Amino acid sequence: MFEEMITSPYEGIIHEVLISKDARIYEWEPLFLIKDETGELFSLKMGVSGEIQSLEVEKGDKVIPGMVLAFVKEELVISACD
Repeated sequence: MFEEMITSPYEGIIHEVLISKDARIYEWEPLFLIKDETGELFSLKMGVSGEIQSLEVEKGDKVIPGMVLAFVKEELVISACD
């Protein structure tokens, strides 16, 4: 297991935090809703599974691309493929 940063690809305001500290998340699950300056909502999803270690932002915070939103203790599960 290792720690993964969740960063914002968008500039805007955190409209909704859909996760909580110590919550288990799964790949491509919606984590945050970010509203840009035009009012459009973007759902932030990541290709990681694990446990939320910390939240670095809350609803109403301004974010920019590359800003850290949360840290996840990622679980690396190796699965067989056909």
